[in-house]
Amino acid sequence: MSHCIDPAEVQFSAIRAQGAGGQNVNKVSNAVHLRFDIRASSLPDAVKERLLALADSRISAEGVVVIKAQAHRSLPMNQAEALERLQEMVDAAAHVPKARRATRPTRGSQQRRLQGKSVRAGIKAGRGRVTD
Repeated sequence: MSHCIDPAEVQFSAIRAQGAGGQNVNKVSNAVHLRFDIRASSLPDAVKERLLALADSRISAEGVVVIKAQAHRSLPMNQAEALERLQEMVDAAAHVPKARRATRPTRGSQQRRLQGKSVRAGIKAGRGRVTD
């Protein structure tokens, strides 16, 4: 159940990449900041709520996702990587976790647990001081 992101809702801004870059480091802006406003997007409300509830440092208090991509040397490749990472984030939020239901332990599992405890108690009792 993948929700595709509308490219019109994503803003890119080219920035200079950090780190060593050789002769082009101070001239070429190949890194990318991707900005995606969750509240203004066309995603379903349930997915928006789960995205906003994520404890992710890439999501600001205003509900804007900011992703920085600078792994590649070309601007289009960095844009594609940033979009891919945003899509992974949305796909993870689109997955509805299965509700857990409380169950009771079976009689056999309770008996095995108590038997293991008594065996362990016997082992520990055997370690005590020997008295005549």
